[in-house]
Amino acid sequence: MEYNIPKDVKLERMVLSQLMIDDKAHLDAMPVLKLSEMFFDINNRLIFEAIQDLSFKNKPIDFMTVGNRLTEMKKLENVGGISALVDLTNLSGSAAHIEEHCEILSKYWMKRRLIVKSDIIKQMAFQTDSKSIDILELDAKLNDEISEIIIEGGKFTTYPEALDQVEQRVEMLSNQKEDEFSGVPTGFRKLDRFTGGWQDSDLIIIAARPGMGKTAFILKGAVECGLRNIPVGFFSLEMSIQQLAARTVSINSNFPLQQLIRDGFTKDKYFKTLRERTDEMRKFPIYIDDTPSQDIRDIIAKARIWKRKYGIRILFLDYIQLAGDKSKGNNREQEISSISRNLKMLAKELNIPVIALSQLSRAVETRVDKRPRLSDLRESGAIEQDADVVTFLYRENYYNPDAELPYELTSIGANAEFSFAKYRSGSLETKGIYFDSNKVKYSDPEEHNDNNNWLDEPDNKIPAGNTDEAF
Repeated sequence: MEYNIPKDVKLERMVLSQLMIDDKAHLDAMPVLKLSEMFFDINNRLIFEAIQDLSFKNKPIDFMTVGNRLTEMKKLENVGGISALVDLTNLSGSAAHIEEHCEILSKYWMKRRLIVKSDIIKQMAFQTDSKSIDILELDAKLNDEISEIIIEGGKFTTYPEALDQVEQRVEMLSNQKEDEFSGVPTGFRKLDRFTGGWQDSDLIIIAARPGMGKTAFILKGAVECGLRNIPVGFFSLEMSIQQLAARTVSINSNFPLQQLIRDGFTKDKYFKTLRERTDEMRKFPIYIDDTPSQDIRDIIAKARIWKRKYGIRILFLDYIQLAGDKSKGNNREQEISSISRNLKMLAKELNIPVIALSQLSRAVETRVDKRPRLSDLRESGAIEQDADVVTFLYRENYYNPDAELPYELTSIGANAEFSFAKYRSGSLETKGIYFDSNKVKYSDPEEHNDNNNWLDEPDNKIPAGNTDEAF
């Protein structure tokens, strides 16, 4: 009986077309198509190798860039020249189903590998001097090689290597000075002592109702990283880069925010102080993208570029419900689930902490006790499932300005709560912090007490609703 080799050359060409017409399609394709050998046709294989190289280098992918790469490889004529690439791009009008198409090509490759493996085992079995145990071991080895590529892409850390990493981390922690910590600074000394800083590969969710100051909280961390020359990536899907910049200046200079965005100054000494601080902050390695309504694939692609180009050590997303995932259709719960899962995968891939802000449902407003709960996470329980850390910001005085705050807060000069509702590496605790509504700024209570006199002028405290004449 004659068998056909498992392959679909037309589908291979369709996938190549999709990769060249949609510059984000490679984000879905590359995790599946791990080897160029998954393309049966040799010309298709060469074209994919060029696309694979461009994807690895985070370069644009279209028929011109692929043609240039094939020229560098001295293979353009082998595939039929630039006209052949143009013809390919006309095969498909959308890359909507590229992940499913790649899965099919992967399965065909696996079947071809199994056929080759069977031939090897058959030849060995026909040899009179071969031992049965050797045949079985070779069969198992070849199966493992195929499974490893399909499941893991051929890259993994062994258990002994993981133990070595544990030893190295313990040694590093043991040699730390008292004011040092292992992770990326949170912006708050109390939280740094509790967490050791935000840890690599963790997805951290910071959730609160609107008006609690979620953006202000993470901007404090971004400014702290800037002061320590730690590269930061920041996706702002709501505020403009100018608004964020003004807030960071307020955080770092102690100027009230309204002076920077509405009232301005009348005294020269304040202009001088402003210029001194902004000159210092120009050196901050903070990279902000304020493009609204971004798809998660765009966010992932840009984060990879920032990691490769700038070496970002932490990534912020403000906020998760404003991101999209067009590949998941119109079901918002599935969309949010996909976004949170992709953010966790991105944290692991780049080996950096990813901090994502999240809104809470309106159910909070209907309760007498408005402190957030895990069940309040808006639109998807998958956020809680995917996150390594889930935290809540809460200010009782936001709802009731005359409320008497708990002694645990007032005794340390705090007026806000930062609660750990899920913490895979630690205990569930609540820390007291201070929110200055005048500057739209969170800080450690002791830091606020040190800075409550503006620009170290003891007789010029800033009243609420101030102007610069009140300083």
